[in-house]
Amino acid sequence: MSTQRAGGWASGGALLALPSLAFVLVVAGLPLALLLSFAVSDVGMSRGAIVSWSLTTEHFIAAVGDPLYHAAFARSFTLAASVTVLCLLFGFPIAYLHLRSPGWLRTVILVATIAPLLTSAIVRTYAWIVILGRQRGLLNQALLGLGLIDEPLRLINTHWAVLIGMTQIHLPIMVLPLIAVMSRQDPRLEDAALNLGASRLRTLRDVTLPLAVPGIGAGASLVFALSYTTFVVPQLLGGGNYLNAATMIYEQMIFALDWSKGAVTAAIMLATCLATVFAITMATRRAMRWSDQARA
Repeated sequence: MSTQRAGGWASGGALLALPSLAFVLVVAGLPLALLLSFAVSDVGMSRGAIVSWSLTTEHFIAAVGDPLYHAAFARSFTLAASVTVLCLLFGFPIAYLHLRSPGWLRTVILVATIAPLLTSAIVRTYAWIVILGRQRGLLNQALLGLGLIDEPLRLINTHWAVLIGMTQIHLPIMVLPLIAVMSRQDPRLEDAALNLGASRLRTLRDVTLPLAVPGIGAGASLVFALSYTTFVVPQLLGGGNYLNAATMIYEQMIFALDWSKGAVTAAIMLATCLATVFAITMATRRAMRWSDQARA
């Protein structure tokens, strides 16, 4: 009887999931299929219309051997990895402070973390343009006013501007998973370790960090994926000459109107992003198993 009831619930749940599954397949599956079709095709364009279409793999072969692609994807990967590490370094103390704070301060930290997400990333990027501007930037004006520099520094349209802007914009994405995981920790575990003679550093290493591994993995996956594929921040803070994978796709699609090359670049970006997120997920699971075995 229970087996039949479970089977009925399973079949009913599957039927209820069909509309959402169909919606996802249409919204996500069809664009991906179209993207891959352009990636393995040679499309002829005339006045914005497709006039010819033939299958080919030459675009993938050319991309693999093109040093420009290597440089663009290396910059994208390095930038995303750097942003992920910086967000973890800045986000973990915030989540730890949330763990050890009283109730009212926890609410303040959570609201302060969520508040930037209520503003568009484009608006926050333009705010960094105002802060890092060369002539009238707030930072340059402050440094000039304090007499620390004699002439404005070139802060905008640099790699460092992109790194700073992306770290601030994506920091809440790292903090929220950490808070969600670390909120389930019992602070008395740390107190017990300290009472047994462990130092603050060893308690952090052997108690707090292992318990926070799921939040670290989730936050790292989200921040890396967003940083690796973002276009707006590098375009606005890096300037027109800042080349990474996302800006290359934009130039190939919009300016060069070479949809095949743009689709190849997007397909490579998607594949490498998924591979990296999968690697982060597997490393997180291995770290969780290792910490469980160590505690056992």
